[in-house]
Amino acid sequence: MPLESLQSAVSKVKWRVLPLFVVMFIVNYVDRVNVSFIKEHLSLDLGLNDEAFGFGAGLFFIGYAVFEVPSNLILQRIGARRWLAIIALLWGAVAACMAFVHTAHDFYWLRFFLGAAEAGFFPGVIYYFTRWLPSADRGKAIALFLSGSAIASVISGPLSGYLLQFQPYGLKGWQFMIVAEGGFSVLLAVFTWIWLDSLPHEANWLTEEERRALTSTLENEAAQANRSDRPSLWQLLRDNQIMLFCLIYFCIQLTIYAATFWLPTIIRSMGKMTDMQVGCLNSLPWLISIAGMYFAAAGAARYKNQQAWVAVALLIAGLGMFLATTGGPIFAFVAICFAALGFKSASSLFWPIPQGYLDPRIAAAVIALINSIGNLGGFVAPYAFGWLKEHTGSIQGGLYGLALTSLVAAALVFRARTRA
Repeated sequence: MPLESLQSAVSKVKWRVLPLFVVMFIVNYVDRVNVSFIKEHLSLDLGLNDEAFGFGAGLFFIGYAVFEVPSNLILQRIGARRWLAIIALLWGAVAACMAFVHTAHDFYWLRFFLGAAEAGFFPGVIYYFTRWLPSADRGKAIALFLSGSAIASVISGPLSGYLLQFQPYGLKGWQFMIVAEGGFSVLLAVFTWIWLDSLPHEANWLTEEERRALTSTLENEAAQANRSDRPSLWQLLRDNQIMLFCLIYFCIQLTIYAATFWLPTIIRSMGKMTDMQVGCLNSLPWLISIAGMYFAAAGAARYKNQQAWVAVALLIAGLGMFLATTGGPIFAFVAICFAALGFKSASSLFWPIPQGYLDPRIAAAVIALINSIGNLGGFVAPYAFGWLKEHTGSIQGGLYGLALTSLVAAALVFRARTRA
């Protein structure tokens, strides 16, 4: 009976919290990348050049990296439920304020503060899983949670393009889009505060037997972990495998965020289009990539060499980025659609490698560390592309760099171990 009660409790927890966390991740991602759809509007209204846009877009990730540890400390002090709701409220408010920037410096500061506001979200969700799910169930939960980024990539373009058409209350289309998307995050924060519970023993949607079985299992796992020596952060940073995971994920994120922030610009260069048309075309590579992720995951599950699958995905990404330099804007767009099959598949195929290597007691912390360092690629990519565009009039050099980075990552992945 205790086992049945535990399985029933775990199933209820997943159905209650995972849909919310996936929606939060989608909204979080949209607020993070929606500036890519208003680059031309910012250029006209603020005089923002390509280098300034790339620098501002990338500053988000500096704020994210600087404030992730302080955010984690607050999280442990006040609890995941409260802090996740506060984070959603903060990032929504800051994101909405982006509609009222007047200068490049306003843009820089708000992008930095948005990164600072979002910094605790990913580790906060991971921490929440550790308080609600046994270690055997966390890996799948994290994988489902991460799927939110793929969904967000598909819907962000059409959603932003649709909202750009409206100009109520004297707001310009791009201002309304920013306010609407940021405002939804604020509403989501209120729902999060109401919907989530802090700990299993407070959940009245679980039966008494389910609460007892789940609480007992989690307490036993915590007691076992506390009896064992847990590595310090310094020991983790000295582990060559963990640093290798960080480097590989940095290379993957470099390519993803380069495409995320500059793809709308490439689409606009294909000809005169409305914001809605740009948004719909922007979703095409990400839609294709979801199909690629599914087939790649199915193949990796059947033919077990995980490193080889990641390497093949990275080679596809590198080839696509290289081909994007060999033709006109339309050919470049088609090539990036091909590349998206690779770099998004590599992103999802990558995570089972560190999860297999890591001790379950430190897995959540190290995954957050890998994610934090990897996301610094989100600063390097848009800024480098903006600098190249401003000084050379082209982003070809950046595409060559991404192709080479993918090849290097494909070679490095064979040095990564899937078992401790």
